[in-house]
Amino acid sequence: MDTVFHRQASVMNRRMRRWGGALRRRVRGDAGMTTSEYAVGTLAACAFAAILYKVVTSGGVVTALTQLITKALDVQF
Repeated sequence: MDTVFHRQASVMNRRMRRWGGALRRRVRGDAGMTTSEYAVGTLAACAFAAILYKVVTSGGVVTALTQLITKALDVQF
C-alpha cells in the first residue's frame, strides 16, 4: 500500500512540475511585437509601398512594361 501511494505521489509530482513549467512559459513568454513595434513596422511597410508605387508608375517603367506586353501579345503561334 505504501509503495502504491509513493508511486502515485511521484506521478502527481511530475505532472504538477510539467504543468507549472508550461504555465510559467505561457505567462513569461514574450511572443510578438508591442504596439510601438507594430507602428514602426506599419510605417516602414507604407513607405516601401509608396516608393514601389512611384517606381512602377514612373514613365520609364510604364513604357518598358507596355513594350514588353505588346511584344508578348504580337508573338505568332
